[in-house]
Amino acid sequence: MTDTSQTVTDALGAMPLAEASLLFNQGFCEAIGLEYLELTGDRVQARWQVGPHLFQPAGIVNGGVYCTVVETLASIAGTVWLGDRGHVVGVNNNTDFLRAARTGTLTATGTPIHRGRTQQLWQVVIVDEQERLIARGQVRLANIEDTGRLANG
Repeated sequence: MTDTSQTVTDALGAMPLAEASLLFNQGFCEAIGLEYLELTGDRVQARWQVGPHLFQPAGIVNGGVYCTVVETLASIAGTVWLGDRGHVVGVNNNTDFLRAARTGTLTATGTPIHRGRTQQLWQVVIVDEQERLIARGQVRLANIEDTGRLANG
């Protein structure tokens, strides 16, 4: 069950978790339907429902969905941890697909492996309702303090 009283702090100020979920569920993440259960600079957890809108032609969840969830959770938690010092950008995403999913609810949990001055490394594990490992990945993030340089070539 979602704890709607939890707030996200640091880079986001004091924002209720439900409000943060709306903020982060835009674009492709909205299509996936992520529901954040926990979001701090030390841990992030979200879940979503498997459905045909996420399938590849063989009728299982497209691997790109797992890659997106892994990078999204790592980037959001990494941003919360970095706070007002800047932004993070993903520079490597390595996701392994271990078990196919066709139905049910999947839950992803991200935790930091390393957080340093210039980079972070996060691990994200995705399980099904029976706690079976579906996918796992890690994302290396660059901590960008001079945010004016982002996307300026």
